[in-house]
Amino acid sequence: MMHKRKLGELEVSALGLGCMGMSEVYGPVDDTESIGVVHRALDLGVTLLDTADVYGTGHNEELVGRAIAGRRDEVVLATKFGIREVVGGGEVRVDGSPAYVRAAVDASLRRLGVDVIDLYYLHRRDPNTPIEDTVGAMAEQVAAGKVRHLGLSEVSGDTLRRAHAVHPITALQSEFSLFNRAVADDQVPVCRELGIGVVPYSPVGRGLLTGRSFDTFPDGDFRRGLPQFQGENLARNIALAQRVQGIAKTLDVSPVQVALAWLLAQDEHLVPIPGTKRVRYLEENVAAADVELSADQLAEIDSAVPAEAVAGDRYTAAGMAAVNR
Repeated sequence: MMHKRKLGELEVSALGLGCMGMSEVYGPVDDTESIGVVHRALDLGVTLLDTADVYGTGHNEELVGRAIAGRRDEVVLATKFGIREVVGGGEVRVDGSPAYVRAAVDASLRRLGVDVIDLYYLHRRDPNTPIEDTVGAMAEQVAAGKVRHLGLSEVSGDTLRRAHAVHPITALQSEFSLFNRAVADDQVPVCRELGIGVVPYSPVGRGLLTGRSFDTFPDGDFRRGLPQFQGENLARNIALAQRVQGIAKTLDVSPVQVALAWLLAQDEHLVPIPGTKRVRYLEENVAAADVELSADQLAEIDSAVPAEAVAGDRYTAAGMAAVNR
């Protein structure tokens, strides 16, 4: 039976399912297969499903909506708004204006085919709108019954404090894995202090820790443009991943399960959302919730992949400009 965890006052499965990759971010997709993955996740006790209005320009929300039709009561449904478009070089155009909050929530409800969103995130902070104004408008959606809980994605600890003063923030979603640990220094301590849950996305290093080959990327795979996946950086990062593979072999689990179990051990109010569009990888991910790592094993993993040894930024310079705001 899947363990449960708390994000603020919201109870969810210890692992969620990130649905972004079901909409052509990591190469070709198959809607029928993706819907099957969602159904299998629910059967396995995964309750937290994560999407966003920008994934597939609405396709992902519509897909998730179709997948949960008839099973809405089994799902804690999370979606995000604020990124209006991603332009050349990974630059993100963000809108956190109160007027856009109101328009975006109605559009997401329509695509998802539901009357309430359980967890509604601001996807990136809008540098041109005070966070108090954005969160104030989001809080109005809670009062209106359209949203149950509020979240923020990829914001700084200071922004978290300012937002939480306007309305309780239930969760912070940020990239967090053995390969990307900056959030542990700034935001995680603030989350602990304020009672905010942490939802790591890309928890297996965008696939670096799967052990699969990166000789070629499928058409449309956005990783080919990321610094960590290029040239010498990629070679150095694969060497780090191979250390994790060695540890996994001694523990008789997969490298992905080591990476997820390591994350789960970082905080009891932390819920990773590994993404997949294949049932067999979903089942591998879910089994990680039962992997218990000792203090010695955690220390061995930390020393195998020192944070400062990871080569390259996680996004392009334009993408990095939009995170930790």
